[in-house]
Amino acid sequence: MHQGTPTIRRREAGFTLAELVMVAAVLTVLAMATLPVAKFTAKRSKEADLKLDLREMRMAIDEYKRYSDAGLIPVDVGTEGYPKKLDVLVEGVQLVGQVDKKLKLLRRIPVDPMTGKQEWGLRSYQDTPDSTSWGGENVYDVYSLSKGAGLNGVPYRKW
Repeated sequence: MHQGTPTIRRREAGFTLAELVMVAAVLTVLAMATLPVAKFTAKRSKEADLKLDLREMRMAIDEYKRYSDAGLIPVDVGTEGYPKKLDVLVEGVQLVGQVDKKLKLLRRIPVDPMTGKQEWGLRSYQDTPDSTSWGGENVYDVYSLSKGAGLNGVPYRKW
């Protein structure tokens, strides 16, 4: 042995197979623990988007009703002051006494995050609260057409 050069024993030069297997096992357990959390996080995010979209459309419908009750927009017979179609909230409605001025309550009809489509279930004021078919008289309420259920167990159609 020379003095001044460090000596490395063969056992200290690297990892043993047992150490590598243990590290791989620990990493696998950690990865398996995070997958369900990531799955629920994505679903929870979609559910938050659904709640926000439903709230936005329902607030626009309610605002339309307030304007019609105040006599600021014309009311069609049989609509009870609610919009005839959901698209009216985007296209706008002529204000009474205003020339070339429309009331637009939504920029666009949102996409249902659960179905990925821009289609929503509609209820008329004349329909029963749990109706799944739209009477067509007016738009009183909207709901998701998804057949799934939320993390809380309530079907998305009932949100």
